[in-house]
Amino acid sequence: MADLTLDLDGTEVTVSNPDKVFFKERGETKLDLVRYYQSVAEPLLNTVRGRPLLLERYPAGAGGKSWFQKRVPANAPDWLTTTRVATPNGTTSDALVAADLAHIVWAVNLGCIGFHVWPIRAATPEITDELRIDLDPSPGVGFPQIQETAALTRDFLTELGIAAQLKTSGSRGLHIYVALRPNWDGYQVRAAAVALARALDRRYPDLITAQWWKEERGARVFVDFNQNAPHKTVFGAWCVRPRTGAQVSTPIGWDELATVDPDALTIATVPGRGDPWADMVHNGQSLEPLLEMSNQDMANGMMDAPWPPVYPKMPNEPPRVAPSRARKP
Repeated sequence: MADLTLDLDGTEVTVSNPDKVFFKERGETKLDLVRYYQSVAEPLLNTVRGRPLLLERYPAGAGGKSWFQKRVPANAPDWLTTTRVATPNGTTSDALVAADLAHIVWAVNLGCIGFHVWPIRAATPEITDELRIDLDPSPGVGFPQIQETAALTRDFLTELGIAAQLKTSGSRGLHIYVALRPNWDGYQVRAAAVALARALDRRYPDLITAQWWKEERGARVFVDFNQNAPHKTVFGAWCVRPRTGAQVSTPIGWDELATVDPDALTIATVPGRGDPWADMVHNGQSLEPLLEMSNQDMANGMMDAPWPPVYPKMPNEPPRVAPSRARKP
């Protein structure tokens, strides 16, 4: 098929090699991926519009050679919206902003199968407006344990007066999102995530862990608080994973939690499902209950949780070394 030029709300975007197979399991093509994003444009943009994006590029399709790309290429069209983002060590780059559907399709044409989304808006980078709870399966943990942990996390947040939303990760886990009022930065949001993880660990120690070091987790569900560290991204809602079955990281209702099959949520089945997150962007929650828990933990003598290795040493952080490798007193 010849190159195809699409008019996307007044912006023309050319899709080259539209019949290139991107997903081998059912033979879906680059154009099929574009049509998928057109079909979910409204709910997709409802959650990612205005946010910087980290691109995961697979020019030969899912399963082929890949790399992450934070910088927009120098030959990008002049209509493209970008913003300056920074890594933990201070390196800056111009990242793509999800301004509209044309920006998404432009990235797909480059072979982007996977959008990793910042929890900030390009217009207000000092504000983090989402708490993202990544339920990470440790070895020996099955999906039923992830489902149980998600339900318990929702119940705990409900006790605090915080409403949360749910999505599949598109892979083995689940993500819980809390839309926030525009009052806090990334350091405060991470502190709240640490407090939540520790509270769940104390309440359900046989199922849930807040232990950063893998050797201490056991066969428990890890609440990955460091996914909320400043400059961290999380795989986007409604975005397609680079898997050969074209699985989608799909927002679902809490009433679907017990029966959901994440592998069945693909570009072939997700369009037309409706948007369980439709009101989330307009329903910012307070972080104060979790920050109060964080302050109480610190008052009780707890140190901060370890940060990822790429971050500078932080105040009140314990030694950044696995317990089995720590120097004995």
